[in-house]
Amino acid sequence: MKNKKFWVALVAGLMAFAMIFSLILSLIPHASAASSSEIQDQIDNMKAQQESIQAQYDSLEQQRSDNLSEIQALVDEKSTLEQQKALLNSEIDLINEQIAAYAVLIADKQAELDEAQALLDELNEKYKDRIRAMEEDGTLSYWDVLFQASSFADLLDRLSIVEEIAAADQRRLDELSAAAEVVAQAQELLQQELEALQQTRQELDDKQAQVEEKTAEVKAIMVELSARGDEYDALIDAGELELAQLEENIAQAELDLDEAERQEYLEYIATLTVATTAPPTTAPTTAATTEATTAATTEATSVTEEETEGTTTATGSAGGSGGSASTDDDGIVWLVPCDYIKVSSAFGWRIHPVYGDWRFHAGVDLAAYCPTEIIATRAGVVVTSTYSSTAGYYVVIDHLDGYKSTYMHMCKFPDVQVGDVVAAGQVIGCVGSTGTSTGDHLHFGISYNGTAVNPMDYIG
Repeated sequence: MKNKKFWVALVAGLMAFAMIFSLILSLIPHASAASSSEIQDQIDNMKAQQESIQAQYDSLEQQRSDNLSEIQALVDEKSTLEQQKALLNSEIDLINEQIAAYAVLIADKQAELDEAQALLDELNEKYKDRIRAMEEDGTLSYWDVLFQASSFADLLDRLSIVEEIAAADQRRLDELSAAAEVVAQAQELLQQELEALQQTRQELDDKQAQVEEKTAEVKAIMVELSARGDEYDALIDAGELELAQLEENIAQAELDLDEAERQEYLEYIATLTVATTAPPTTAPTTAATTEATTAATTEATSVTEEETEGTTTATGSAGGSGGSASTDDDGIVWLVPCDYIKVSSAFGWRIHPVYGDWRFHAGVDLAAYCPTEIIATRAGVVVTSTYSSTAGYYVVIDHLDGYKSTYMHMCKFPDVQVGDVVAAGQVIGCVGSTGTSTGDHLHFGISYNGTAVNPMDYIG
């Protein structure tokens, strides 16, 4: 009954794994074409299935652990039985040696008894023959002894001799009889001890048979438990594969979710670009949408003086060609935003060229002639396109992966508007010296998750 329950549970587990796996596979092909909400539902379902499989996996692990504990207990029991069996074998060997020794002793006593009995029989027969001869032949009788005596003293001597001979014969017979009796008693005692040893031997044989039977049962159970352990291992391996596949599918679905949200957001931005006078009344509820909408509807007045310092008099590195590309450590391609003569002011702390104080420069100043074209360093969505007294005409592009790029001091109002989706290399304006600036240049900045980073690490 116990084995039947186990196999039923085993088959049920396999069926459950197969059903879940087939369900997962049925979800995967549609993930790339599904909406973000549908993909999120699929992710939630897969995570629920992951929890269910994990619970089954944990249960199998516990059952396997219990099974190993049972096997270990049986191994210990088998070891004890083997020790008992070895001890019984030693006792049986000792009993066999004793039985053999007693058999020899009994045989020896039997030989002594036979010899004594033969001698007794021989003497008894001789005694009888002598008496019978004396009576039949008459060669010697009591009358002969009495009448042949020469005197009374001789008569007494003759009578004494006759009595001594008779007494000697009788004593001899009695001694032989007593010796034979002693031998017989010894033989009987040995026989009793032999029978006791044989009884002990039989009891040891019975006990040995019981130990061997128990050992066979333990071995059979161990074989069964080992087979069960193999089944547990197979199920656990299957569970690990299921969990690994689920993790991979969830990770892929989350990537698909990010891509779907991005595409939905880009589609929404596209509607804003096509119909700027009549934006849609609803928008996808994503974090990126909220950020873009806020940026598109709020005047960009947060540019500080620390972000705007151009100078044609500061020293810097040699210039570069606009449009040339560099690839960062993540494999992202960044274009040089314009043809420039040199880097007139580097990224980091410096003395401000206008105010003369020590402050942080959150970008690089690329000295160039007006009106050199400025291009988008990467594709993205325009989230700021306006004028500031410090930054002049400037543009901020959100690249939708945590990165934003900033282009300041343009010569005129930018060529792009908030909500425009721009391609890498697309012209967005021209180099100028608007705002707080001492000469024609492009202040170019890059931020990652709101933190300014050195642009030269990206455009090289």
